[in-house]
Amino acid sequence: MRERQAARERRRAREFEKFVGGAGGRLLHAARLLTAEDPHGPGTGAAERLLTAALARTYADWDRLGGDDPYEHTRRELAARFAHSARRHRHPRGGVLERLPPRERLVVVLRLYEGVAEEQAAAGLGLPVERVRALCTRAVAALRSRPAGPVP
Repeated sequence: MRERQAARERRRAREFEKFVGGAGGRLLHAARLLTAEDPHGPGTGAAERLLTAALARTYADWDRLGGDDPYEHTRRELAARFAHSARRHRHPRGGVLERLPPRERLVVVLRLYEGVAEEQAAAGLGLPVERVRALCTRAVAALRSRPAGPVP
C-alpha cells in the first residue's frame, strides 16, 4: 500500500515539474505584468511570491484536477490571488503596465495577454461583462497615450 502511494506521489511530482517547466515562464511573465514589475529591473519578488502561491495551490489540487487544464487552474488562481492582494500592488515597480491601476492591469493581462474571453474574465472576477469591457478599453487608451519608449 505504501509503495503504491509513494509511486503515485512520484508520478504526481514528475507531472507537476513537467507542467511548471513548460508553463512557468509564461506564468511568471503574467505575474510580472500583474505586479507591474520590470523584468530587467532589480527585484521581482512580488511576482515570484504571487506565482509561487498560485503554483502551490495547483500542486495541492493536482489530483482533483481530473481533465481540467492545470494552466487554466493556475491562471485563475494567479488572478484571484492578485485581485485579493491588489492593494499591495498600487505602487508599481517599473513594468510595462505600471501606469494602470491594479484592476485594469488584471483585466488587460487576462484579456490581452492570456486571451481570456470577456465573459470568462467577468465571471472569474465577479464583474459584469460591460465593466470588464470598460476597464479594458480605458486601460488600452491609457497605454496608447503613453509616450513611446523602450518596451521591456
